[in-house]
Amino acid sequence: MSTPGFEILLEDDAVLAVNKPTGVATQAPPQFDSLETRLKEYLTSSCPESEPVYLGIPHRLDRAVSGAILFAKTRRAARQLSRQFERRQIRKSYWACVESPIHGIVDPPAGTWTDYLWKVHGQPRTQVVESTHEQGRLAILHYRTIGTHRFGSWLEVELETGRTHQVRVQAASRGYPIVGDAHYGSTIPFGLPVDEERERPIALHAHALTFFHPTSRAEIRLEAPLSASWDDLELVRTS
Repeated sequence: MSTPGFEILLEDDAVLAVNKPTGVATQAPPQFDSLETRLKEYLTSSCPESEPVYLGIPHRLDRAVSGAILFAKTRRAARQLSRQFERRQIRKSYWACVESPIHGIVDPPAGTWTDYLWKVHGQPRTQVVESTHEQGRLAILHYRTIGTHRFGSWLEVELETGRTHQVRVQAASRGYPIVGDAHYGSTIPFGLPVDEERERPIALHAHALTFFHPTSRAEIRLEAPLSASWDDLELVRTS
């Protein structure tokens, strides 16, 4: 179901999952546009005025990233989902198109990246640091090459940890910046042009999200369709 500003993937009495567009923050102060603001407006318009709207936010996606994101419509559901994230019971799968200027493809085509990351104070940036860094946090992801595109490799990424800009910085630090991510070294534009640098889209998409429903306990897998911008990359699936 499409509504202004987002696409609904699942909605019931406990949860609301949407396909987040690029260029919009998950959460921001009330005076600024955000996905949270849009969803609260949507829920308010569909509820009687006497019912207060609740929206729990158990996880987030970067402004530049699109894809599946999950919200809670009750406090009980929020607690249940937050517990699943803390216990790493929720599986998140990303699709990333990276530049591969050296080898043409990511080498090796599958593997695990392990780093320590530091969120730079006062800046929207994360860096790879030594394991001895007092503020470095362990970051682990698993990837496999599932295809190619005009400029390099198309990866499927499974996060084991959830750090700020994790996929972006771990890929870029190995010479494979995500297409469109000028913040971490990409030289190739992606998506529609925008005036605000922070609203520029990148070719990183939360493709799938698997969780246990907080009420029924049923395992649910959601997949978020790609936007039309990905067509320009000429994706070719190989596995």
